[in-house]
Amino acid sequence: MSLGVAMFLPCRAGSERLADKNTRPFAGRPGGLLAVKLDQLAATQTLTTIVVDSNDPVVLDLARARLSTWPTHSSLLIHERPDHLGRADTTTDDLIAYALDTVRCDTLAWTHVTSPFVDAKTYDDALATFAARDPERHDSLMLVLRLQTFLWQTSPEPTPLNYSRNPLRWPRTQDLAPAFEVNSGLFAVPHAVGLARRDRIGDSPILYEVDRMTGLDIDHLTDFQLAESWYNLTGR
Repeated sequence: MSLGVAMFLPCRAGSERLADKNTRPFAGRPGGLLAVKLDQLAATQTLTTIVVDSNDPVVLDLARARLSTWPTHSSLLIHERPDHLGRADTTTDDLIAYALDTVRCDTLAWTHVTSPFVDAKTYDDALATFAARDPERHDSLMLVLRLQTFLWQTSPEPTPLNYSRNPLRWPRTQDLAPAFEVNSGLFAVPHAVGLARRDRIGDSPILYEVDRMTGLDIDHLTDFQLAESWYNLTGR
């Protein structure tokens, strides 16, 4: 019996860079980024289960308030995270292992409320691409942003990462080898592969590109303010 695709939505209490970023009012929305994300996940057609996992009582209460109106084509589950996994020093690897051990599914997907422009269509399109993949070539998927600009490293000495300054010191950026930034908007892995790797991706993920605004990830107050402005401008 198929268990389908489960979306794991972690919401730890006590953000160090932006206080209450998961639930502080966002663009006039009570419940903030969590409310926006739950709306998006409720509108997907691909997901079987959505798991809100948190040690924040505010997050848990807001999620429970959605249970009575949640659409019937998917299930909303609410997990109260164990205390030892809710500390600031909890590693992402520890949380991934916990999700793999506790969420029953065929495919484990993973997202964050801090990606407010990764919407239902993006989830459905990306997961459809993942479902149609050649499993001999790709065993997982993650959302990325293309970087095609001048990238440097400073150690052991300042030097370009993705181009040579010979013969041209400043080649055209469109001729540079692209790099890809993981934006944390979506990860997807077959549960068996995730368990074997103890990871939310496998060894050969699809790099699913999205544009810079879709992939905006909120870490700091300036990110939050930019996202609010864009959200209001686009009428989301």
